[in-house]
Amino acid sequence: MMPAHETYDVIVVGAGAGGMTAAAVAAAEGLRVLVIEKTAFVGGTTAWSDGMIWIPVNAKMKEAGLSDSVTDAVRYLSNTVPEPANAGLRAAFLARGPEAVAYLQANTQVRLQPVEACPDYYPERLGATPGGRVLEPVVFDGTQLGAHFARVRAPLPEFTLFGGMMVNRLDIPHLRRVGKSLRSALRAARLVSEYAWQRLRSPRGTTLHLGNALAARLYASLLARQVEILFSADVEGLSTQGERVGGVIIRHGARDRLIAARRGVVLATGGFSHDATLRKRFLPPAAGFISAAHTSGTGDGLRLATATGAALNTDATSPAYWVPASLFRRADGSRGVFPHTVSDRAKPGVIAVNAAGRRFVNEALSYHEFVLAMLRDGDGEPDRPFYLICDRPFLWRYGLGRIKPFTRSVRRYVASGELVEAADIAQLAAKIGIKPSTLAATIASYNEGAKEGRDPEFGRGSTIYQRHLGDAAHKPNPCVAPILCAPYFAMRIYPADLGTAIGLKVDAQARVLREDGTPVAGLYACGNDMGSIMNGNCPGPGIALGPALTFGYIAGRHLAEGSVAAAPIAATTSV
Repeated sequence: MMPAHETYDVIVVGAGAGGMTAAAVAAAEGLRVLVIEKTAFVGGTTAWSDGMIWIPVNAKMKEAGLSDSVTDAVRYLSNTVPEPANAGLRAAFLARGPEAVAYLQANTQVRLQPVEACPDYYPERLGATPGGRVLEPVVFDGTQLGAHFARVRAPLPEFTLFGGMMVNRLDIPHLRRVGKSLRSALRAARLVSEYAWQRLRSPRGTTLHLGNALAARLYASLLARQVEILFSADVEGLSTQGERVGGVIIRHGARDRLIAARRGVVLATGGFSHDATLRKRFLPPAAGFISAAHTSGTGDGLRLATATGAALNTDATSPAYWVPASLFRRADGSRGVFPHTVSDRAKPGVIAVNAAGRRFVNEALSYHEFVLAMLRDGDGEPDRPFYLICDRPFLWRYGLGRIKPFTRSVRRYVASGELVEAADIAQLAAKIGIKPSTLAATIASYNEGAKEGRDPEFGRGSTIYQRHLGDAAHKPNPCVAPILCAPYFAMRIYPADLGTAIGLKVDAQARVLREDGTPVAGLYACGNDMGSIMNGNCPGPGIALGPALTFGYIAGRHLAEGSVAAAPIAATTSV
């Protein structure tokens, strides 16, 4: 299927959160918009994510009675993003992020609510808040999309129950207490019965949470504004007239076809997490080639833009946002990547060890800091092994990786090699290639303090953020418990990325820049195609989606405010 028109006001390349926001805003402002998506689905990595959106001083905080100020937000960022690079973009983000939230609430189907108990990642630093800066999408009923629901990328199966049931963060404690609380049992029964009814009409659950709800809400916003979406289409290049970008070149059969954009093109293709050449160029060797981002992020936007003379923003302390991940094979033979964000590392009764069998990090730090410690360990030696170590009570209560809590038999995970099981610590160490005496000493040292809820070596559980990730029901420290009961288990984890931080240089209007700082007329970028405004630092949850929505909004508004440029007549192709 080809676009209905030869010319649009705005063309957006990529249907992730940033791209769909730009398209929704431009359409709400009365512009004719075309979205071009290389896959068959909307949502990108957003649809797989927790959907957290970090935007300080948002109105939703005030409505919930939570306090914040621009002064505190500036202080916090100055303590977590100390580098001067991109300071102007951070200022634009702080100024216009709340504006973006209000606009989306008033003009689209996007509905957000504050996560009141979700601390910034560095709560001990000046300007931090205990919650509210993080917004999450309100639950969405996928049946509102009708037949279009099939175009919303499904969540990762490892984050659903019963083959497609999504649950939100408030459901999880109830599911863990099903056998202990009548209230929790009734809530779980309601969730399962609703899901069973949904499956009679749909191949998966239609009650959407987290990033899937955000993707669906943005998609609903595009449909409501009659935004045209071209699926499974590759953009071969940008068309230019002089120094202005005036459209895109797409492949139509054996021929290239020009689709013109009167006002401009927005690049939002998801960064380069799955491009081997760009990874080798920008990411450290110890990072390897593992990513938790969607496979469609292959650097398309960067290549399209640099062919027109655009510059890359390489002022990044870290070239990516990191997460420890475990690997496995699904039943269909595909490789799975499980991101260990918040589900297990900070819970009481697990430790992380390096190739020598020693702890190397506070396991309850943010996933980004955790992997930075992995990359530092052993001077960044490639393919250096790391493991999470726990015992049977921990595995039963909290799960590990994709292994869910209360899993009665872990035989298939052991048989596949994803999980290593042993009757004692010495045997476990031998199976994973670690000196038994070293691992035994590491666990004994940890257990000595853990029996009293202490972690003298790393101070695990010492901040409200770490305690937030632990188990509030476990006393005295929600993050610390000894490892005592056989059998014992190990799961290998790898440095992986959640998205790349190096991207195109842009200005405060989301316009793509050349090396000399001048804008490439008619070209915008947002999401991971845009260089990180945080320089690859990770101050809080939703640090990618917050700027993505904000600069998508900024791009859409700026395109609407600009004058209409003549459609290119004798355009050239930049590939």
